[in-house]
Amino acid sequence: MEEHSDSIYSKARQLKIEDFTYELPDRRIAKYPLGKRDASKLLVWQNGAISQSTFNNLATFLPEGSMLVFNNTKVIRARLLFYKTTGAKIEIFCLEPNTPSDYQIAFQQTSSVEWKCIAGNAKKWKEGTLHKTITIDNQQVTLSASQVEKTGNDFIIRFSWNQPFAFSEIIEHAGVIPIPPYLNRETEKSDIARYQTIFARIKGSVAAPTAALHFTDAVTQSLLDKNILMEELTLHVGAGTFQPVKSEKMEGHDMHSEVVSLSKKLVKNLIEHKAKVIATGTTSVRSLESIYWLGIKLAGTNPPPGNLHISQWEPYKTTCPITTERALQNVLQYMDKHALDFLNFTTQIIIAPGYEFKIIDGMLTNFHQPKSTLLLLIAAFLGNQWKEVYKFALKNNFRFLSYGDSNLYLR
Repeated sequence: MEEHSDSIYSKARQLKIEDFTYELPDRRIAKYPLGKRDASKLLVWQNGAISQSTFNNLATFLPEGSMLVFNNTKVIRARLLFYKTTGAKIEIFCLEPNTPSDYQIAFQQTSSVEWKCIAGNAKKWKEGTLHKTITIDNQQVTLSASQVEKTGNDFIIRFSWNQPFAFSEIIEHAGVIPIPPYLNRETEKSDIARYQTIFARIKGSVAAPTAALHFTDAVTQSLLDKNILMEELTLHVGAGTFQPVKSEKMEGHDMHSEVVSLSKKLVKNLIEHKAKVIATGTTSVRSLESIYWLGIKLAGTNPPPGNLHISQWEPYKTTCPITTERALQNVLQYMDKHALDFLNFTTQIIIAPGYEFKIIDGMLTNFHQPKSTLLLLIAAFLGNQWKEVYKFALKNNFRFLSYGDSNLYLR
């Protein structure tokens, strides 16, 4: 077993990103969403067979009694524009809270907070405090930003403001929804609603879990009518989701880390549910699969809550796997022991060819960029047939990327 594990680990690290590319003309990238969310095309891959339909027919393709898991994260207005007295524009892109590091607590702060950020045009902002005036409930508020420290290519920036509003209100009024960079356009009014899913509840993402952008209340009702169990988890999507793979081989690529929050109810239902588990989006795939490896980590150990992390290559190095049910039981027992209704952990997991899926039986997803870690994830599930799927989509005028059409993959 150890040799097998070493072999999978070695092969995964030696994967060449050049083998996971395809020709994507700019005209095939959907710059805007369709007028109706559920009018998008739906490509269906089931055990090797490819067909197409429209998303409003999703329920007809899902086995009755399946569990569909959504990411309920909500995109925040993470782009903050400031202007120096010289007129220079400084764009601050909020990535994740630093102090306090808990998202919910950070959004509740009423005077100051520190965030890890990217600073655009930073060469023009060597020192000094930036200021921006906004209006909330007819009150003028001055939002200030100052550099605390530089960490690699990122900055820790301290935001402070002079009126007792929560930071969630501050950023809602001061910021702009960050649409994907490959759309090559500024955020427009329509994006405020359309770049959020109908399941968005928990603030924290800087990018939408786009597979769920196609859902409407009508589609949701059609799923409930077919006894599809609908569950939620939270993974706050970071800017790293757009990070290109710059190394020739995957061993040179550092996956971004993201925060996952799962409920005891979800874990119990995963244990008790005997039908297919289908993840809505790659964020849900990574979250669900990470739960299994978390269960291995918790076997016979008692780490404190808040200090749980799944590293990038952990799934490929494990030499003592356990059953999925046993892993889930370990997570549930840990939550019971620490009286937790919700468990937070971070995951850096990379899912690439050679990975063996432990929890999901299918997924809904959009079409992904060439040479991306998301395309690696698709290849891990479909094998080399990912090329046929993408060739079919290009031939049949599917729309690509965040505002594009949908895929359903089922085994």
